[in-house]
Amino acid sequence: QYIEPLQATLEHHNEGYAAAMASGDIMQAAVNILIGNSIFFLAGENLQMAREKGDESFNFMYERKMLIFMVQATYYQHSMFKLIGSDEKPKDASVEEAKIVATNNSVNVSRYYQKAYISFIFRSYDDTKENIEKYLACISKTWANLLIHHAVHAFYSGLISFWVARKSRDRQQWHERGERSKLALKKWAESSRWTFEHKWYLLEAEESYCKNDFEVAELFYEKAISSAKEHKFVHEEALACELAGYFYAELRDTDKAMEHFLRAHEKYHEWGAFGKCDCLFKFVERIFTPLSVGVGYSVKDKAVYR
Repeated sequence: QYIEPLQATLEHHNEGYAAAMASGDIMQAAVNILIGNSIFFLAGENLQMAREKGDESFNFMYERKMLIFMVQATYYQHSMFKLIGSDEKPKDASVEEAKIVATNNSVNVSRYYQKAYISFIFRSYDDTKENIEKYLACISKTWANLLIHHAVHAFYSGLISFWVARKSRDRQQWHERGERSKLALKKWAESSRWTFEHKWYLLEAEESYCKNDFEVAELFYEKAISSAKEHKFVHEEALACELAGYFYAELRDTDKAMEHFLRAHEKYHEWGAFGKCDCLFKFVERIFTPLSVGVGYSVKDKAVYR
């Protein structure tokens, strides 16, 4: 169980790395680097700093030819570059790395999860659905454990599942997947309200949206936003605001939709996700049009991003 705030665990991995290097245990040092850097990202710390840490960890693995760790590090690098808005790309995979990707199921779990995650964040529905299906196929062959990443994977898999349920013919199957994720996050929230409460609330909101229970959905969107803010997860405060914006836009409550999209943009910018800011701005510009200067907005067409 994770009881401490996620942000408080970072120093322990720094200490673990230092102790491992002092004793000459390179493998343990690498584990602490990889997990510590991923927690830095998952905790919503500044993306520019996360990028620098990612570059350092990749170089550490590269110099020591730790191929599996190095390949996994590139997946985080790709997500960070995309979020920041950088055209930079991770180094191309070597023949050895390609073999790892082809044969190591745990590496493919990371690979397809990151692809699904970044496609979801940038609202690319087809890519999201394709990669979450590949992720789910891989995860079914992997032993379960209680690493923090598995709770986060459950969270984003649940959000994706509810999104797909609203758009797919296989509504029931995807809804059941989302509900399983929601129940898992509810249990995690019982052990650490700080780290998991807002995640659980957001899944409750998305499920209620799927069920057309709009009053309950609105309540949980606002609770998710408030909890993420209280517990200093700026990136997931941004996400909760964004998803609430789509919800309000679908209901044609344009004032609330714009309020939440603007707050999402502000929080993504605070996180350092300038690439995501540009994407969200273009979406809002495409969907909404001012009625007149200072007098609200209307929706341009019926195809709001659900």
